[in-house]
Amino acid sequence: MKVHFLGTAAYEGIPSLFCQCSTCHQARERGGRNIRTRTSVMIDEVLKVDFPPDTLYHSLKYGIDMNNVQDLLITHSHSDHLYAEDMGIRAKGYAQFGNSPLHVYGHEIPLQRCQQALKGLSHNYKFHRVDPFESIKTQTATIVPLLADHDPNETCLLYYIDKEGTTILYGNDSGWFPEQTWNWLKDKQLDLVILECTTGHSLNRNNHMNVEAVLETKIWMEDNNVLKPGAQVVVTHFSHNAGLLHEDLTEIFTPAGIQVAYDGLVVQL
Repeated sequence: MKVHFLGTAAYEGIPSLFCQCSTCHQARERGGRNIRTRTSVMIDEVLKVDFPPDTLYHSLKYGIDMNNVQDLLITHSHSDHLYAEDMGIRAKGYAQFGNSPLHVYGHEIPLQRCQQALKGLSHNYKFHRVDPFESIKTQTATIVPLLADHDPNETCLLYYIDKEGTTILYGNDSGWFPEQTWNWLKDKQLDLVILECTTGHSLNRNNHMNVEAVLETKIWMEDNNVLKPGAQVVVTHFSHNAGLLHEDLTEIFTPAGIQVAYDGLVVQL
C-alpha cells in the first residue's frame, strides 16, 4: 500500500499567504520541506482523505488523475479540509468524464456543504452519511469513523481504514482523543498512525494536538499493544503559528521514532 501525503499544513499553509512571522520568512528562504500546502492524503490513488483548496495543485504537482479516486473521506467541514466549491468542477458542463461515480463519506454538515455547492448541477457523486464507530464497506476499504476532539459545533471525525488487511488510523484534526475513541482503539492493531501537531509547544491539547500530546499518544499505543511490529507513526498538519520549521520538528520527533511528514512524502506499507 502507498500512502501519499499531498499536503501537510494547517488552514493558513506555510508560508502563510500574508504572514510576515519569522517562521514564514524562514520557510520562504529555505523552501524545500518547509513549504506546506493544506493537508490531505491519498491511498493507492483510489482513496482520498479530505478535499482541501489545494487539490488542483496537488493533482498537477504529483501527476494525480482524480478520476481514479473512488472514495473520498471527509473529516469535517472546515474549508482547509473541504473546499466544496471545487467539487462542482466535476459536474457536467465543467468536466467531461465517464460513468464511474465518486463516493463521498462524511457526517451531516460536510455532506450538506457538498450538496449545497452542487445544487442545480448534474453530477456523479454518491453521498454516504457515516456515524461514529459504525463500520462501513466502501468501494476500496472498510472504514470506521471515530470521534475527534475538534469543533464542538459539529461532529468531527477521524478514520480507521482497513484496506486488504493493512490498517491506518487517520488522526487529524483532533486534540487529545475522546474517551470513546481511546476505548475503541484498545483492541486494534495498526500498521500506520497519522497524527497532527498543529499547536507545537502550546500547553493546550484541546481541538488540536501539541507536541506533548503526540508523544504521549505514541506511548499509549505502545503500552496498549495497538501498534503492529514495524508500525509507522507520522505527524502532519502543522501551523506556522507554532513557530517550528521542518528541521525543528524532526529534531523533536525523530528520537521518539515518529516521522515528520512533508508535502510529497510517500509511505509504503
